[in-house]
Amino acid sequence: MTGTEYMMECMTKDLVLLLMERRHIDMETALETLYTSDTFAKLKDSRTGLYFQSPLYVYDFLEKEIETGVMG
Repeated sequence: MTGTEYMMECMTKDLVLLLMERRHIDMETALETLYTSDTFAKLKDSRTGLYFQSPLYVYDFLEKEIETGVMG
C-alpha cells in the first residue's frame, strides 16, 4: 500500500465515522452513502489532492452533496 492509498483509506474511515455520528445512521448506510457519492469519486482520484485535506473539510463537501445532490 502506498502512502497515498493509506491516506485515502484513513480519510474514508474518518468520513464514515462522521456520517454515523452527525447523521445518526448505521455503518452500512454510511458506507453506501460515501461509496456512491461524487465526493468519494473525487477523493479516490489522486490528482485532486482531496485526500490531503482534513476530514472535516471533505465532510463539508459530502454533506452539501447529500443535501443538494451536487458536490460543494
